[in-house]
Parts: sequence; C-alpha cells; structure tokens
Amino acid sequence: MTHSPAERPPQPADQPRPWLARAAGSLAHRNYRLLWCAALGSTIGTWMQKYAQGLLVYDLTKSTFYLGLDDFLSQLPILLLMLIGGVIADRHDRRWLLTISQYVQAFSAFMLAALVWTGYVHVAWVFALSFVSGCGQAFGGPAYQAMIPSLVPKRDLPNAIALNSSQFNLSRVLGPSGGAIVLATIGTAWCFFVNGLSFFLVVIALAALRLPKHVPAPTHQAVSTELRSGLHYVRDNRVVLALTILVTLSTFLTMPLQTMLPAFANEVLSGAGRAETRLSFLMASQGLGAIVGALLIGMLDATPHLWRILLSVQIVLGLLIGAFALSTSLPTSLGLLFLIGIFFMALFSLSFSLVQMTVPDALRGRVVAIYMVALRGGGPIGALVAGGLADRFSAPAVMAINGLLLALISSGVLALKRGRALA
Repeated sequence: MTHSPAERPPQPADQPRPWLARAAGSLAHRNYRLLWCAALGSTIGTWMQKYAQGLLVYDLTKSTFYLGLDDFLSQLPILLLMLIGGVIADRHDRRWLLTISQYVQAFSAFMLAALVWTGYVHVAWVFALSFVSGCGQAFGGPAYQAMIPSLVPKRDLPNAIALNSSQFNLSRVLGPSGGAIVLATIGTAWCFFVNGLSFFLVVIALAALRLPKHVPAPTHQAVSTELRSGLHYVRDNRVVLALTILVTLSTFLTMPLQTMLPAFANEVLSGAGRAETRLSFLMASQGLGAIVGALLIGMLDATPHLWRILLSVQIVLGLLIGAFALSTSLPTSLGLLFLIGIFFMALFSLSFSLVQMTVPDALRGRVVAIYMVALRGGGPIGALVAGGLADRFSAPAVMAINGLLLALISSGVLALKRGRALA
C-alpha cells in the first residue's frame, strides 16, 4: 500500500539520516545556529589575542616561565570558581549570566589594547587582565554548556557538542592567522581591540535567542551540599575517578606544548622566516588537526573498547609530542603538530564520552563540572612547571620528557587493564 505525502506515516526518531544531516543537523535549529556562529567569531578573536599576547609576554620577558605564568593566571579563576559557576548557572538565567561574562572579557581585551597603544604596558598588567578574563570564563563557561540542550532537540545534542569542538578548533586555525595579518599591518594593540569587539557578537546573538522565560526554582540546597554530593560520587566511582586522574595527568603533560610554542617559533625553528609567521603556522596546524580529529571521533560509535582506544591514543600522542620536541625542521614540525591536534582532540573527546556514559543524569552537571576543572586545571599547572624547567634547561628537552612520560604511563595502565581482563 502506498501513501500520499499528506498520509505518509511519520518517520521514527531513530531512523538513520543522511551523512550531512548527521554531520550538521544541529545547525538546522535557529537558536543553536545563531549562537554557534557568534561563538565562532568570538573564539576567533580570542585566539587572535592569545597569539598576540604570547608574543607580547615573550617580548617583554624573554622567559618561557612567564609564558606559563600568564596561562596559569588566566586559568586560575576557572580552577577556583567554575564549580560555583556551575551551581549559579543552574540557579539563575543562563542567558543573563553568559552576557555578563562577555562584558567582563571585552573589558579585559579593551584595557590591554589601551595599555599597548599608550605604551604603559607591563607584564604585571598583562597578568592581571588575564586573571580578570579568566573570571568571566569561569562563570560564562558553565552557563554556555548548560544552555546547549535548550537550543537543540535531544537527537541533535551529540552533534551540537561535536560542532562546538569543531568551532573551537576552526578558530584555532583562523585566529592566529588573522592575528598575524592584523599584527603585521596595523599593530599588536589591534589584535586585542578586535577581540574585545568580537564578544559583542555573542551578546547580540544571546539577545536574539527565542527561549522560554527563566523561572527560578523556589528552593535550593546549600552550595556546599550540592558540591559535596558530586565530589563524593567522583571519589566513589572508580571509572569516573580514573578518568578524572587521567585527564589531569594528560593536560599536565601535553598542554605546555601550546604555551611554549612562541619559544619553539623563536628559538628552535629560527631559520625559517619571521617568528610571528612561524608561530601562526604552528598554531594553525595544530588547530587544523584538531578539527580533523573531532570529525573522525564523531563517526566513532560507542563500543566496549573505548577505554583501550583512549589509552592507545594517549600512547601515540606522547610519542608525537616527543618527536615534535626533537624536530628542528618547520615542515616536519607542522606535520607533527597536525597529527598531535588529531590525537589531542581524540583523547579528550573519548574521555568526555566515557564520563557522559557513566554518570547518572541527576548528577551530570556537578560531575561534569568537576571533570572540566580537572581538564582545565592540569594544563596551566603543567605550563607553569614546564615553563620554569624550560628556562633552566630548554623547551625541547622538557616537552620530550613530558611526551615520553605520557606514553610510558599510558602503556602501564593499558597493560594493567589487559592483565585484569585476562585474569
């Protein structure tokens, strides 16, 4: 029996869709599309500033330790305040909270631009403004992540999360490249000023969203009580605890590579063009690899072997970082950073997927916030330690050791899990 279009039965929600619908289905929804495009523009501005700020700090101090300290101070508010920010995001209007965070970060960028323009810039002011910007991110980040499920139907939520990763990493390609052009043509301060303007893209998009009016809950538990229940769950669940420890270790050992790229561009790869151009190529190559990694992981179905895949990815990532640290050729370094970007994104996508599949929905917000603090915390602490060691030894030596440690530890954990499976 055939049906006319008007009489055709509705398609089941789980019916397979064409590849394009699965790859970009969440962009069909107006609210998500508006915020995604605005976030893309704003994140491009953020990476433009990160590119120029790394060069500025290194030019002011000639120290990899201060590069690490700047990164640490920008992430410190996230470590201290993100858990509280997650609770606040559940209690107040997330659109309002995210809007305020954009104003805070725009203020920081405009102030840095003014300091460079007037010639009063000092590394201490750069550090202070990095801390202020981090405060905005600490409260805006949880609000943004908590808002995503209200922008798309449940079926498109995984795709929305994947596109967020792609947006972030596409910005890593376009931001440094745009920053290099702006810096070379009209100066460093304009990189910060353009970033300040970019936050207003998100402000405008938030105002245009069509969302139900926020209705606050009539009662709340104490913040400490809500946080304590999430911490107890992480402590008592072996899988989530192991993932949290692994992601902290991984960021501690791998994230300093991003922080010390200005040192590699200036000192290790000094024979190929200007340092600014080399740095933009290095950052863009890693970002492009991360985009490819996000797309590849997006096509991977959940399997019982995700743990084994995750540990294998960590082993390869450690070896790639060690190889990059030993390279003195720009083309070789660009190729290695492209592969590092792929495995870096695979590592954190797989880890986050395992957390999401393990945690019950009633505790998801708090546990994910704890996981995100671990994810964001290992990097700046690792950058601070690695930067100090690199000043005493060298950036290549430190990163080569970091890569080897990651590969060895991951190999040990993989062997232990295989031994338990055979026991």
